[in-house]
Parts: sequence; structure tokens; C-alpha cells
Amino acid sequence: MSSSSSTKSTGAANDQPPTNEITHRGIYYNKVTEGLADILSPQSTHPQKGSNKQQSVFYNPIQQFNRDLSVLAVRVFAEDLAKIRRARHERRLQRIASEGQQGKKRKRNDTARSSDGRRLNGVKRAHGLQAPQVGVDQVSPPAADGGEQQPQQEGTAHNGLEAISTVKSVSEDLAEEYEVGQNGHIAEIHPDQNTAKTGADLQIPTGPKKSGTVSEFGPPFRILDALSATGLRALRYVKEIPQVASVTANDLSSSATASIRLNAEYNGIDDKIMPTIGDAKVLMYRTASSANELFHVIDLDPYGTAVPFLDAALQAMADGGLLCVTCTDSGVFASVGWPEKTFSQYGGLPWKGPQNHEAGLRLVLNAIATTAARHSLAIEPLLSLNIDFYVRLFVRVRKSAADVKFLPGKTMIVYNCDHGCGSFQAQYLAQSKEREAKNGDKFHIHSLAQAPSATPYCEHCGFKTHLAGPMWGGPLHNPHFISKILDLLPCLDTKVYATIPRIEGMLTLALNETLFQEPIETNAPESGDTEPFPALDPTLRDPHPFFVSPSALGRTLHTAVPSDAALRGALIGLGYRTTRSHTEPGSIRTNAPWHVIWEIMREWASQRYSIKEGVIKKGMAGWEIMRKDRSRRALEVAKKELRDALEKAEDVQSLRKGVEAALFRLSRNATEADGRSQNGICEQAEQDGGHMELKVVFDEKLGKEAAGKKMVRYQMNPRRDWGPMSKAKGGP
Repeated sequence: MSSSSSTKSTGAANDQPPTNEITHRGIYYNKVTEGLADILSPQSTHPQKGSNKQQSVFYNPIQQFNRDLSVLAVRVFAEDLAKIRRARHERRLQRIASEGQQGKKRKRNDTARSSDGRRLNGVKRAHGLQAPQVGVDQVSPPAADGGEQQPQQEGTAHNGLEAISTVKSVSEDLAEEYEVGQNGHIAEIHPDQNTAKTGADLQIPTGPKKSGTVSEFGPPFRILDALSATGLRALRYVKEIPQVASVTANDLSSSATASIRLNAEYNGIDDKIMPTIGDAKVLMYRTASSANELFHVIDLDPYGTAVPFLDAALQAMADGGLLCVTCTDSGVFASVGWPEKTFSQYGGLPWKGPQNHEAGLRLVLNAIATTAARHSLAIEPLLSLNIDFYVRLFVRVRKSAADVKFLPGKTMIVYNCDHGCGSFQAQYLAQSKEREAKNGDKFHIHSLAQAPSATPYCEHCGFKTHLAGPMWGGPLHNPHFISKILDLLPCLDTKVYATIPRIEGMLTLALNETLFQEPIETNAPESGDTEPFPALDPTLRDPHPFFVSPSALGRTLHTAVPSDAALRGALIGLGYRTTRSHTEPGSIRTNAPWHVIWEIMREWASQRYSIKEGVIKKGMAGWEIMRKDRSRRALEVAKKELRDALEKAEDVQSLRKGVEAALFRLSRNATEADGRSQNGICEQAEQDGGHMELKVVFDEKLGKEAAGKKMVRYQMNPRRDWGPMSKAKGGP
């Protein structure tokens, strides 16, 4: 690496990574340092502060948060994969040792089979490799000088057959030790490490052992950066994740590929970065046809939507691999401006309202899940985030036809009262019920769901509802995965990962979103945890998707907006749970039903801020909601009866009778209505662990979050003119 750098700095710490003007091979470049990697870009193409001009090779400093988070997520995934392989390897060692002590052949089929039932015998020869040979020569060696075979010594035949049995057992274990592709072929074999001998000299294959770069008990850890641009993401993967053996950095632009090659050489890791030029889809489809070239991680970070690349990426991924997806077209998946475009791209209709970004996340996940299901692949979202102007998802993909069957039961459409009060109700497309067989085994029956779950008109305000979806109705995150990333943060250098404060804040919010799932116990790195983090139940739905917005609630009733602490205190006081959503500041996720939420808001208008006369008129959403107030409903009935009595009265005597009857019914109906309303809400509250009596108390002290470490939960605008920037226009 021959270069000279000047001391002139052209970057601002709070705007973008620091840059320096340097010369490399006689050419002037701007050097940008991010993480442990340096990238070089021609001075004429580097975006200056406040600039959004076109570049020849795309680079956006605003997405450093995306890259920092991606490095940490892939690092946790790589460590987890190593634990899975190690545990699998130790189990096989124990099994073989146990069989050796018993001196018996393992009771199993003669041929190992892959998950799809194909035989694995001879698979090593299919790759041009020879199995460990323990043949007749070792049982009864031929006589010297070409003579007749010598008679076997006592015990020789027994030892030879035992060796054959042992080697066959090891050969079957070898087929399971290494990953098997969709075509039944072993992904990676190293014959020099698999040579076995007879008896005590027999060695168990452990795979490649290049410390720090390759997983110890399996094939090399391979990553594809499908749309690499400058190669910065690929460089950081290699330099900051010890388990990475190689990264394929692909781009369609020749200038981008030249930049990748230049930056890999400048960073001294050109032996681990493999630049390729061409269509990413062609590369991934070609990889899918070769089982020993499948990737463990595929990163899709396009300019716009990643949907065109999903099918190829899912097929080019090893079983249990990690798919990292970025979509920057939030104007499509999180806006109702072009619903036809949203449906053509993501297979669902968008959401109108404050929850539009979470709905966009679920639309993207649904597109990934349905694409994967066509290939009998099941997905598990490990982390799904809405960030600035894009979404970033980390999804684990497994080959499991059984788990794919649960997808309809986790796919939902939503009835959204977007023009009225803003309430919503989910409708899942199918249902999966667990049954028990006669022998005690558990199995599931999949059936159609009863429809519809809601009327065409909102039950709270009477306005028309509109459909959104189909979209993903399962969990957005795996809390175990998030906890592993959070455990890493205290050990990291803030100079290398400049966005740690924001990562900690956003991941803490995401972890809190999983409060409705089973609680977990986090394990810090120093605890010596060697177990991989568990996968979520494939049948699990998100029990309470989306959130409520206090500002939208106050706007509907034309009253002052309750503070977060006041509304949270009222919900907690009734026995419900609350948290925040990372997608929207000031949001509240809760398991309280909508009729409880509106009853709390009616009490807010009654206790704290009364609604001015004439502000809410008939035909407005707030009018219908307030009419359902117990005292107001009885009063409206009494007013109507008094008007009727005045209109129909012929004399004072009849008028007096009518007024007395109206007042009597007012007292009786108000009492009955109060009892019905109290019982209805109390029954629901009792089911959710609430109180027996509906007593709404806006206890801000109860609703205030516990004092703790201050975190950056929601990002402020980092600089002027920030955003996705202009698309690069480089060479062909």
C-alpha cells in the first residue's frame, strides 16, 4: 500500500466520517474512514457537506448507522452459527465414543439421507474425493512376492470388520457434519483433514481450522454483498468479523467494481474480497445451482426496493443463513399515494395513518415470506427496523416445509378506520390448531379462518373502514438476538462504531416491543455462554401489532392531548401493559382493546379537559365516540323524550305526565347503562389481569418510565439536505 496523506481534514464529526486528501499511485483521492476500513474516492465525486450531487460510485455517509448495525448483527449471527456447529460436532463425538465403548454397530439405516430423503452414499466420490479406505487388504493382507494369501491370525477378521463398521459410521457422520444443499450434495469437503485410519488412529473430521477466519466445525463462512458500490460494507465485514473467510462484492457498474478492487487492495485484504461485475440476480441464480458455493449471509442494499432480488437471494443461501435487506422506497410501502405500485411490489396494500411505517415493515416481510415459501423456506425475523427513510431487516432462513405451513396463519389483513377514529382490527387468513395424537405426539391442523372479523363500519365511530395488507402478522424481532447485540456494545470502541448511542437506543426500543412474548434472560459475554440463541416458535403471532398515538386520540375528540405518562398511567392502573414503538415518537403499544382506550379518553375529557360546546358536531367521529359515554347516552335519551313530551302535550296535565315519565326512565336507563358498560369493560379488564372496577386514574407517576440511562431513542436530523441522495451514475 503506497500512498501519502495530507493533514487537511474535510469532514465534520457530526455530519459524516472524517476524510483526508491523499495520493495513491499518483492520483488524488479523498480517504473516508469508517469502522476499521478506509475507502478512496476521486475528489470530484465525494459528496461535500450539504451537497446532494450525483456521484460516479454511490456512497452515503448518513447510512453509517445501517453499516454499523449490520456488522454487529452479522457478527452475532456468525458466532451463533459457530456455536451450533460446535454443539452438533460434540454430540456426534459423544455418540461415536459411546458406540465404540459398546463395540456394536450403530442401529440405523445403511445409508445416510438428506432432509429431502436422498441417499448420501457416494457423495464424496461425486466431488472427486475418496472415502477413508478400510478394505480387504487390512482384513487379510496378501502374501509377499505375489504368493497366496496368508491365513488370518486369530482376531484379525473381527478387528477388520469392526474397523469397517467404524469407518462407515464416520462416513455417515461426515455427511451430517457438513451442510447439505438442496440437491443433496455436501457443501464443502476437505480431504486432507478427513483421512481416516483403522482402530484407535481413526480421526473424526472437524473441518477447516484457520483460526479467526473460518468456522471451526464446518465450511468457510461466506458473505455476498450483492450491490456493493464502493465495497465499504464488504471491507468492514472482513476487517471487523473474525469468522468471515471471504466476501463476494458484486456490482453492475464497472467503475464500482474498479473502486471495490482499489479499496480492497488499499486495505490489504484483496485476498478475501472477490470483486465481481454483473447482474446480482444472475450471480445468485448461478450460485444456487452449486451447493458448495452457497452463502451464509446475503446483504441486499439497493437504491430503491430489494424485491426483484429476493427470489435469487433466497435460493443462493445456505440452510439457516441470514438475509439482510434494505428498502429505501418508503414512498411506496409506507404511503397510500400509489397503492397499485405497493401491491405490485410487495403483494399488499399500504396503511393510511400513524402506523404506516410499521405496516410497511410488515409488507416487506410478507414479500420475503411468500417468496421463500415457494421454495419450502421458512423465515424468522431476527430484527426489523424502520430507520430514517428506509427499512432494514435481518431474517434467518431455514429449509422447513413443515414451518412454511404456518405462514397463512401469520398473514393478516387489517380493517383500518383511517378516515374516522383511527382504530383497527386484524383478520388472519388462516388458523392453526394444535392437536394430540393417540401416542401423545403433537401435530397441527391448518384450516381457513372465519371471515369477516369486523363490519364494514367502525364499531366505535361508525365511519367506513378500509383494508390494508395482506402483511406479516408474526413477531418483528427475536428478543434473544437483540440481547446478544446489546451485550456487545459495552465492549466496543466508540471511535470504530460512532453510532453506538443510537444503536443502543433503537435496539432497546425494539427489545421492549417484544414484551408481549415470553420473557427472556440475557447472558453477557463474560458469563461464558456457549449456547446458541433459541429460535422463536414458528406458530407465534404478534399478539398486539401496531400502536396507538395519543396525539391522534386527542385530535379525534378535539380535546387536549394527554401526556404519555398520564395515558400510560391510566392503562397500567387498569392492569394493561405498555411500551413504545421504535417506528414513531410518542407512540404507545399496549394490549388494551380499543373500547377501553376510548373509555379512558372519555374520562380524560370529563376529568381533565372538557370539550367545548359545539366543537364536536353530529357526523364527526368524536361525536359518535362521546355519545357512548354512560352519562351522555342517558342524557341524550332523556332530552329526546322531553322534546317528544312537549310536542305531543295537549294540556298541562299531559305535559306533567310526560316529563315525570321521562325523568323516571332517565334514572332507570342511566343505572342500567352504567351497569352494562361497567360490566363489559370490567370483564375484559379481568381477563387481562385488570381490576374488578373501572376506575380510570391518570397517575403520571405510575406511567412515568423508571429513571435510568439516557438513550437516543429517536434520531434527529443529522445535517441539512440529508436523505437517500442521488443515484450514482458511473461507467457501464
